[in-house]
Amino acid sequence: MRFDDSLETVLAGDVESPSGAPSAWRQIVDLIGRGRAAPDPRAFRLLETIRGRVPLAAREASVRALEFARPPASLVRLLAVDVLPVARPVLRTAQIDDAEWIALLPQLSAEGRHVLRHRRDLSPAVVGALAAFGADFTLADQRTAPEVAPVAPPPGLFAVADIVARIDAHRRERADRSIPAAPPVPQASDFRFETDVAGVIRWVEGVDRAPVIGLSFDLQGVHRGSRLDGVAAGAFRRRAAFTNARMTIAGDSSAAGDWLISAIPTFDPLGGRFCGYRGTARRPRVDERAEPLRQSPVEADLLRQLVHELRTPTNAIAGFAEMIEAQMLGPVPAAYRERAAFIRGQVRELLGAIDDLDLAARIESAALALAPGTVALRSLLSGIAADLAELLALRGSALILPEDDALISGDARAVERLLARLLATLVSASARGERLALRLEREKSGFATIRIDRPAALGDYPGDAMLAIDDEGTEDLTLLGAGFALRLARNLARELGGSLSIASDSLSLQLPLAEAAAGGHVQRS
Repeated sequence: MRFDDSLETVLAGDVESPSGAPSAWRQIVDLIGRGRAAPDPRAFRLLETIRGRVPLAAREASVRALEFARPPASLVRLLAVDVLPVARPVLRTAQIDDAEWIALLPQLSAEGRHVLRHRRDLSPAVVGALAAFGADFTLADQRTAPEVAPVAPPPGLFAVADIVARIDAHRRERADRSIPAAPPVPQASDFRFETDVAGVIRWVEGVDRAPVIGLSFDLQGVHRGSRLDGVAAGAFRRRAAFTNARMTIAGDSSAAGDWLISAIPTFDPLGGRFCGYRGTARRPRVDERAEPLRQSPVEADLLRQLVHELRTPTNAIAGFAEMIEAQMLGPVPAAYRERAAFIRGQVRELLGAIDDLDLAARIESAALALAPGTVALRSLLSGIAADLAELLALRGSALILPEDDALISGDARAVERLLARLLATLVSASARGERLALRLEREKSGFATIRIDRPAALGDYPGDAMLAIDDEGTEDLTLLGAGFALRLARNLARELGGSLSIASDSLSLQLPLAEAAAGGHVQRS
């Protein structure tokens, strides 16, 4: 079915016929839910009016199609108060503001709030408001029933005890029977697919259609269920071909499991208009995986030992270069002193990379020790900007620090390391004349949010695809690469009780706030 992109056309259509109401429901939900039409009060009034005439299966299918979209809060509110099969998909994945979640909670059913309790991405404010509703159970009637004298059963009828005994015997008999296990679903080895202009898969051949139809190439940041990696999303933004992007399909169908997909863009031969993608998917071979391997604790310990063995000779090289530069062993020609100074600079960068590897290994093996403390954000950012002055001059860019200040709760060295590595990585990717502004916001949930502008050079990597940047062949002044530095910053932020999220125009770093020292203001949530 082809939906009309005009909301006015849908609102003016016939909704009295048996097929008119379901058709209008699907079109309005799709147009508003995918952002192709603005939320219109007339549309929501029409949805409320025809809800009872739209079959449950049609309402459920329309909401499942929006499971990985970002519907507006008004549409989330209308769908979330529906019956559980309709409300469940939107409650699992909807992304709305904290205030809108808190206002919606009293309108939800007990089952709907139970679905929200299983989410792990809600803010502390929403979790606290959800906890205020308790366990959502109903107390039984505690009134004492009047005592009734037992009456003997009439002759010829079964006693209650006999009926109960027969039921128990029947249950034991059923339990003793061996129930054959369901045969496993055969797994497909490959399939073909086509997408529309929005990157949504619309045609599939070779596997079950239901788990695959509706998947989008732009699923970065989704932590549950079926998903694709950033390779497909980045290629889709550039309308470019891609090979062996990772895809995982949830469920128990023939399409479930890990896949490697490859696709090429298709264009209208007459007008050159982009039409979508056409591609194939295959299972990964034994020597390759569709998911990145997670480092085991043993491997992390070995990496930490290797880092220790690298740090000792590197420090020795730095010490000898310093002795030569300072002429501590006697006069040294100027050319050798310049070479010694250059070696010291290279060793300093190498030691920074070794420290990053050691930090990543400690996080991976859960061996990172953090001391409680407080850090003044403004003075810390000023010191980091001073350290980056030479790099900023080399790139021809500028850092705009926030005017406000905040007191961050956490290990002082870890907070400094996190901000220094994150800002150094972004400055390394900046271009001449570019200004990277930092903005500070205090959240009611007790966190400080630092929003940093994204360099234009990273614009081709949507969302979390920045974490998988392949630095080979790119101009990058960070020794281990921008992707490694961003992943390290994200993991270190989590260790500090915060988070790092990546949007289309900025990076948002959240860190917990602390009480200000005496003589300053108090920011407490």
